[in-house]
Amino acid sequence: MVCGGFACSRNALCALNVVYVLVGLLLIGVAAWGKGFGIVSSIHLIGGVIAVGVFLLLIAIVGLVGAVHHHQVMLFFYMIILGLVFVFQFGVSCSCLAINRSRQEGLFSSAWPILSNETKTELERRLDCCGLLNRSADPPAARAFQADFHGCPAKCKTLLGTDPRARCLTCGEKMLQHSDEALKILGGVGLFFSFTEILGVWLAMRYRNQKDPRANPSAFL
Repeated sequence: MVCGGFACSRNALCALNVVYVLVGLLLIGVAAWGKGFGIVSSIHLIGGVIAVGVFLLLIAIVGLVGAVHHHQVMLFFYMIILGLVFVFQFGVSCSCLAINRSRQEGLFSSAWPILSNETKTELERRLDCCGLLNRSADPPAARAFQADFHGCPAKCKTLLGTDPRARCLTCGEKMLQHSDEALKILGGVGLFFSFTEILGVWLAMRYRNQKDPRANPSAFL
């Protein structure tokens, strides 16, 4: 049978959703592993990653069941939901690729004050840094930095008085060193998966309009 036939469309749609199932399970597993080993302690971050994994898993199961049984209603809702996910993910991925360094600093600066003291302390300890950004030209930011530096538990702070070569970077500097690369990877991966989602929409639309050769030829789809 040619690749554009009924069986090929069904197998391609099933294979795509199997990939989505594996990605969803991977997200859930990585989040649980990071929490279990203490790599990530933020319950909001863990919950967000698990929620994305569960959502992707549910969509993939709907698409897989709809493809196996040629279920028109399930395939229709699968197309709609996957199309909405594509629009959202495409926009977020483009934003990640387009954001510059000054915007990253602005995002860090707006997010840092709302973090709890326990979260800041743990971040400073893990990254071996103190405070967010040392901006002496901005008096409120300078006072906030001094307050953060005073209670900083980072190892680099304890070496400042004993090692003349020691230097304690701010957490903003350390995060900005890797944020560009992380955003490019995140945007690139998200952009790639967004095109697989539009492929899934096209496959589901094509598959819905094809007649099952095993069905009654006189029956309507």
